[in-house]
Amino acid sequence: MEHKVTTVQKLLDEKGHVAEPGWSGSPVWEYNRENIKAPWFRRKEWDYYLFNTDEFAVAFTISDLGYIGLLSVSYIDLVAECEHTESELVLFPGGKKFGLGASVREGDARCRTKRLNMSFEMTNGGRRIRCEFKDFDKAAGRDFKADLFVKEPDMEAVYIATPWKEKETAFYYNCKMNCLTAEGSVEYGDIKKTVSHDFCAGVLDWGRGVWTYDNTWFWGTGSGRLSGELFGFNLGYGFSDRSSASENGIYYKGRIHKLEEVTFDIPKDPEGKYRFMEQWTVNSSDGRLQSVFKPILDRSACMDFKVIISDQHQVFGRLTGSFVTDDGEKLEFKDFICALEVVRNKY
Repeated sequence: MEHKVTTVQKLLDEKGHVAEPGWSGSPVWEYNRENIKAPWFRRKEWDYYLFNTDEFAVAFTISDLGYIGLLSVSYIDLVAECEHTESELVLFPGGKKFGLGASVREGDARCRTKRLNMSFEMTNGGRRIRCEFKDFDKAAGRDFKADLFVKEPDMEAVYIATPWKEKETAFYYNCKMNCLTAEGSVEYGDIKKTVSHDFCAGVLDWGRGVWTYDNTWFWGTGSGRLSGELFGFNLGYGFSDRSSASENGIYYKGRIHKLEEVTFDIPKDPEGKYRFMEQWTVNSSDGRLQSVFKPILDRSACMDFKVIISDQHQVFGRLTGSFVTDDGEKLEFKDFICALEVVRNKY
């Protein structure tokens, strides 16, 4: 099931197929756009950052979907249990407007609209996220500003490269770099927050690929500390051919402790619709992860343009449970802030 790729190589062969599907703890695949066998408007590239403290979370997205660019910022108040998200759309970026890099450690991504000026820059010793969003919350008369310096831990990350069974030239190449820490400032109107590396942690979701049209994914991410050690997790399933590997893993003491299949058991109503704000269970098939998720809020959004549909539920909450490391050590965690989501996209 879990095929770990260790040889540095081109991601795609001359036919546009993933040369060696699987997972890795380091960037062994070289993203070679020249071998993509799909029209420019089918490519999908994005950088997404999510950081949280015990009191609030912020998220930043620069994504290029070929025919449209989606730029998004979120402020999530975990105490008041409310959030605000704003997005800007840019027509036909075509892989040329935002500077999204070919590797997780290169490229300075930038975007600018009338309301939004945002950049993700590589700097000495880390990364810098800067964002200014005018009229971010028009109803409340609030602008948004953030200036964060991000450090990468001396830790593995989860890299995965997988195709689709029904279309071999479609592929998902992704890195989930958890346990990043941040220091700096966040302003949401008259709310001003100062954060430090000791109390603010998060994830970079770095993705490149060509997808099929209709996909639903389940994703969970959390980053913080456990008994003073950086601790986090990445859980994901639901799309592309995962027969070679999953992207499920626990980050602890500089290592990825790999998990097999993971399932989000979400309550449903009599009509089969998810009850996102009720308690979930999150367990792995190998029994190493057993946990209960208590939601705080559902950051939901639905865009329906008939041909293009995006139905998103990113649920922030607290996870309590245990996991067993590769060394057989059982560790327990309680009320660990995280986000679990269910998203269906047709695009």
